[in-house]
Formats: sequence, structure tokens, C-alpha cells
Amino acid sequence: MISVQNVHKRFGSQVVLDGVSIEIEPGKTTTVVGPSGVGKSVLLKLIMGIMAPDSGEIFIGGDNITKARSEASKNKIRQQLGVLFQSAALFDSLTIYENIRFPLLERAGLSSSKAHGKVLAIAESLSLGPYLANYPEQVSIGIRKRVGMARALITEPKVLLVDEPNTGLDPLDGQEVYDLINACKNQWGFTGLVISHELPEVFQVSERVAMILGGKIIAEGTPAEMIASTDPAVQQFLNGRTDGPIKIQ
Repeated sequence: MISVQNVHKRFGSQVVLDGVSIEIEPGKTTTVVGPSGVGKSVLLKLIMGIMAPDSGEIFIGGDNITKARSEASKNKIRQQLGVLFQSAALFDSLTIYENIRFPLLERAGLSSSKAHGKVLAIAESLSLGPYLANYPEQVSIGIRKRVGMARALITEPKVLLVDEPNTGLDPLDGQEVYDLINACKNQWGFTGLVISHELPEVFQVSERVAMILGGKIIAEGTPAEMIASTDPAVQQFLNGRTDGPIKIQ
């Protein structure tokens, strides 16, 4: 579904991604992990077409987003993607209803009545009906995450991108987000790509895991294979140790 092929990206003299290749399999959720600052979020932005790689190619459902030159052509490819941002990234000045409806406003030819029906349908699926008239500041972080998920899925994307789903959340709210991702995956059947440094909790939504370090993917496999890995950097990261090949900045 997503194919990242030999991608390089640097900022000045800093090499961030150094020949990264990864296949995101259709219908499965792959989680990319690694310490802070190793390029996980950069990889996500490259997949979304927000940044361009220095070299290499990225295909989304067979479309090469790295070759798309205009925003219109990029947007056409992006229609395959839904994004659940950190902290949900809702618009404070819009109601919950308006936040969910927002992606539909950019879809030419969609009538207001059809957009209204889609908002109500997905709100019901995610138990958001009682909150539609509220503003984001009036609801809990758990509800805001549900709103972010509704907004990401309302366009019926083939792929859901999730950026650091549990940043700043306590364990209970964090578990609610993981439960939400799994429930939505079962209902909508999307391909998932999750960016995270929360271990091992994130493994519960992962069918594949890839670890980035030094600009490269140093290990990849199922959660069980990653846990059983003999790579010292993988074990240091999984166990949260300060001693090992990963140098703490």
C-alpha cells in the first residue's frame, strides 16, 4: 500500500534519513519506532508530501507522490490518506461537528446534506453524538482523540497515518487511544502506519514494527520478533536502558 524506496533526507550537514526503504503492507498496521530525533516524523511528512526527499521514491497505492509536482496532484494522492495528529490538532474555534466536517469541505461536488449525513454517521459510530455542539476545550482529551479519528476517517481513506498517538497522555487515556485504533481498524479495515516511541505499549496495535537509528532501519519484524531480537540497540531501546550503542543526547 505504501512503498518507501531508498529515501534520503538531510538538513544542511545533518543526515536524517540515509537510504530508508520500507513496505507498509495492505490491511496491516506497521509502527515505526526509534529514539527522539531519528527522523520518524520526517518520514511521515515525506509520505504525506509535505516535504520532498533529496533522493528516493515513495509510492502510495501505486501513485508516486515524490514525482507529483503540483499541489493539486499531491492532493489527489493524499485522498488515500487520513491523519490522526498528535493531540488531535483540532481547530479551537470550530465545534466538534465542524471539526469532523472540515475535510469534506474540500471535496468538490459533495452536497451539504450528504456531508451532514456522513458527519452524523461517523459521530454515531464513535459515540460522539452528545458532543457535536461542544468546542474542543469543553471535552476531555479522550473525546478530542475520538474527534481527531472521526475527522481522519470521514473521507474513507485507505491508509491511516498516526503520529505519536500517546504524547502527553496518562496511562488510562493512552490505553483508550490504543483501544480506539484497534476498534476503528476492525470496523474500517484501513492500512495503518503509526509513528511512536512508546514501548512496548504500541505493540498492541502493531502487526509489523520497524526501528530507525542512524538514518537507517536497523530492525524490522513482528512485535514478537522485535522483542526476541539480539540486536543490542533494539534491546537497549525496548528496555529503556541508558547504557548501550544508543547515545543519549
